[in-house]
Amino acid sequence: MILIICITFAVFGVILGFSAIYFRVEGDPIVDKIEAILPQTQCGQCSFPGCRPYAEAIAAGDADINQCPPGGQDGVEALADLLGVEAKPLNAEFGEEKPKSVAVIIEDLCIGCTKCIQACPVDAILGSAKMMHTVIADECTGCELCVDPCPVDCIVMEPIPEDLNNWQWPEPVKKYA
Repeated sequence: MILIICITFAVFGVILGFSAIYFRVEGDPIVDKIEAILPQTQCGQCSFPGCRPYAEAIAAGDADINQCPPGGQDGVEALADLLGVEAKPLNAEFGEEKPKSVAVIIEDLCIGCTKCIQACPVDAILGSAKMMHTVIADECTGCELCVDPCPVDCIVMEPIPEDLNNWQWPEPVKKYA
């Protein structure tokens, strides 16, 4: 009896394994390429809850390529090149391009309300109720979603200084005749 049950489970295991390979559903590769270009700030400035939903909307034709202020005009041009469409200027309705920045909590003013922790989409803020909070700078995407909920205005956005760790060679200027 136990042998029959073991053989039955083995047969079902083989069937499930084969089905998982045969009926595998792959995502849309263009969505992955679009998402790779987006800055991954998860800020929602584009009117979508994150970069992946915005990439899906662009691929479906439901959103325009110029709705991402953190990606800036460079991001719009990269999306235009990928999709084979003409680049447009960044849509000012969704915000303006700013230098990359990181949130900093003025610790003397922090009351430990945890509203910033709840607002952070990438869990870059560390702290607990009625205790001082701090930002993990390496995790912060600079989305500014933690600034507005703070009741004592103890969060400021500071531009990331350019140094050898984050400096990139500038893109060559495109010259079209």
